[in-house]
Amino acid sequence: MTTIASNLQEVRARIAAACRAAGRDEAGVALLAVSKTFGADAVRAAHAAGQRAFGENYIQEAGDKLGALRDLPLEWHCIGPIQSNKTRPVAEQFDWVHTLDRLKIAERLSAQRPDALAPLNVCIQVNIDGGATKSGVAPADALALAQAVAVLPRLRVRGLMTIPEPSPDFESARAVHARTKALFDQLNAHGLGLDTLSMGMSADLEAAIAAGSTIVRVGTAIFGARPASYKAV
Repeated sequence: MTTIASNLQEVRARIAAACRAAGRDEAGVALLAVSKTFGADAVRAAHAAGQRAFGENYIQEAGDKLGALRDLPLEWHCIGPIQSNKTRPVAEQFDWVHTLDRLKIAERLSAQRPDALAPLNVCIQVNIDGGATKSGVAPADALALAQAVAVLPRLRVRGLMTIPEPSPDFESARAVHARTKALFDQLNAHGLGLDTLSMGMSADLEAAIAAGSTIVRVGTAIFGARPASYKAV
């Protein structure tokens, strides 16, 4: 068994254990393998071990990788910030966007989404704990943005995504993620029909699952540490 395959097995075991502890069905939590900074060969190894959904942060890097892996039936998620001049490749190549935090970007993605493709699945990124260096809308603004995006013809609003500041322990992390779940419920009370909570990474996936996460984004625990020489593009 390759290292990536064994790492995937361990992460899936963690997810299963977290679901049991939370009294949840394991089928309700999807694993998104964050393949940013790792090459197409690493993605192929993960696919061979049964992984289908992959997350990328950097648009240019992702475009090259998606092209090299076009022969595989993969699902691609954009989990990095999107600038106005990068919306077209995202609209044309990705299946999901987790980091939508501006109506202008949503409008461009909708206008540039090819008619031949299914609507682009999007999550509203929320700065749930007010981190000074974190992207995302304020919780108070999430409803208005979600409602505005929901009427765009080529987008489908699926839920919320967060990247909170690191917490010192399980209970602190769970409490922050629970705030996102409460906001999610609040938005659904307005008829939005959301079904996705993208929260939790390698260090805090158990706490996120306890709070209700439906997608955990895991990179380091699957692929290892990011190469020290890597330069983002």
